[in-house]
Amino acid sequence: MSTIRIVASPMISINSGGSGGIPVLFIHSLAGNAMHWSSQLEHIRKKRQAIAIDLRGHGSSEPPKNGEYTIESLADDIDAVVNALALRRFVLVGHSLGGTVSIEYASKHPEMVAGLLLADPSGDARKIPKEQIGPFISSLHSDSYSNVVEGYWRGLLLGSNPAVQDLILGDLCNTGKETVVGILQSSLEYDPLIPLQRYKGPKLSVITHLNDTPISLHNLLTDLPFINVSGTGHWLQMDKPDEFNRILDGFLESVDRRGD
Repeated sequence: MSTIRIVASPMISINSGGSGGIPVLFIHSLAGNAMHWSSQLEHIRKKRQAIAIDLRGHGSSEPPKNGEYTIESLADDIDAVVNALALRRFVLVGHSLGGTVSIEYASKHPEMVAGLLLADPSGDARKIPKEQIGPFISSLHSDSYSNVVEGYWRGLLLGSNPAVQDLILGDLCNTGKETVVGILQSSLEYDPLIPLQRYKGPKLSVITHLNDTPISLHNLLTDLPFINVSGTGHWLQMDKPDEFNRILDGFLESVDRRGD
């Protein structure tokens, strides 16, 4: 197990960021880090505890010594943080890859997850034709890695403001090739549908224009509620923090009302 960086409230205890409500745990995207949730952490901590982490090989967290980057191992990173902080029940919010990892964790530990909010989550990549995926993966293993991966990220940044684009591309450059390629390959083999169906708690997917495709989760699972946020790139929580925070507030209020 790698050392996982935790970005928690100054005093780590339940509701240390505020006086009421279930705590919230944020999981970033591939080549991201906990700071992608800065606006949400500042907003949520006015009322409740909010925590963000750097997954293995991201931000200030170390790469795994065994080179393991499966979705299951990334979910183990969440489990390590939950145990370290002695969290008993919380809302899990995951962006993109972080959504996939959150789905895996919630399916394995449903008693811990009071609600699951997916921010522009990755779809079921197993359904992408192999003739499309094969050349892409091959190029990631070649000397063209930097150009290929930056080109792919720039496509996801269409609609983002320039400051967000610069920050995201900088984070990509600071994330090791082994981490990016290893997780991408694991994502292509992962089935998110069965785990997402296994989790019976409150769920919501908040999507952008980039995420309305045949392999998108809300199109594959008709019982997954979703909200579409327009005028943003893939990092919607950074491009439109106020709108995302309003949606998050509404979801948290609904979870609090359930009280289970």
